[in-house]
Amino acid sequence: MYSYKPFVGIILLWITQFVAAQELVINYRYNTAGPDSSNYLSFRSPIRYVAVEKDSVDTISGASKFKSTALFSPIQTDMLGKATFPAGVRGLLLFPVASDSTRIEDNLHAAKASNGVITIEYVHRGVAYKISTDKTGKLGFPRGNFLMRTIGYIEGHNPQVIAKEFSPAGDADSVDWKKVWDAHIPSGKEITPGNSVKTGGIQNDYGDLTALFNWDGTLQVGYDESLLTISGSLRAVKR
Repeated sequence: MYSYKPFVGIILLWITQFVAAQELVINYRYNTAGPDSSNYLSFRSPIRYVAVEKDSVDTISGASKFKSTALFSPIQTDMLGKATFPAGVRGLLLFPVASDSTRIEDNLHAAKASNGVITIEYVHRGVAYKISTDKTGKLGFPRGNFLMRTIGYIEGHNPQVIAKEFSPAGDADSVDWKKVWDAHIPSGKEITPGNSVKTGGIQNDYGDLTALFNWDGTLQVGYDESLLTISGSLRAVKR
């Protein structure tokens, strides 16, 4: 009698490969203390068959070697251009493929509490971001602990201008993070006279809740002294 086992094995292998291909897989290493040639970002996604292995900074140009910024774009938006990925997490992923001056200009820092919670904060183009894990170092998607707040603005290539309510010197370097995440400090205040940008309220950074899909799952975050690592896989799920 003819055996169907070989065919079953082939079908199961195909299904396994297909399921794995639907995942967004991320691996990340970043030294928050200063320049480090071992920093990298790797990701693989089913969206337009995107894959980037160990992208890092081009020491000559100061930009990404393998164009991670551009190649991640179809992952962070749906077909209608609506955000499917937290802006703060996306920005965090770019630090290994940017010049070290970006870390300084954006005042990036991370900390690990005694209970295991890892908190990462930075401010980019006047928007402050806060990313917090659970006690095991996990980030849950799509609705993890992702916060954002407009506290300043930037014009051209000039340094960020930060509202004095959140920064005594009005710059990113002196941001008082406790005040940034204090909901009692009101929003809607003009940051500088004559500029139309106003401070905003604290918002959840989940992406666009009307997007066609979202990324679902968890990423594991590690923080040892100055070394920040992120790894794991997410699946695209229809909203």
